[in-house]
Amino acid sequence: MNKKLYIGNLSSNVTEDDLRANFSAAGKVLSVSIIKDRLTGLSKGFGFVEMATEDEAKEAIQKFNSGQLDEKTIIVSEARPKKERGGTRPYPSSPGGGSRGGRGRRD
Repeated sequence: MNKKLYIGNLSSNVTEDDLRANFSAAGKVLSVSIIKDRLTGLSKGFGFVEMATEDEAKEAIQKFNSGQLDEKTIIVSEARPKKERGGTRPYPSSPGGGSRGGRGRRD
């Protein structure tokens, strides 16, 4: 089991300090991060907590999954690895072969 936990359905009022204090009841918390929107800086409603041991991570899941935090029922589960992106281009190539869909000037 991974020691990193996914925490979902977070209230926008919950801070990283709130998560650290809450999860400290299950053991030593190594790191906490709440994922935020790049443009607005607002919480996306989920985050991650890394516990010191696998046993502490299991205890945190049992103790806090479906529990209340800031009047919302949170989801606590084992974090899954990030999906790897394929290729180096952020978008597929356009149908015309050029960057403007094939409408370029021909000489």
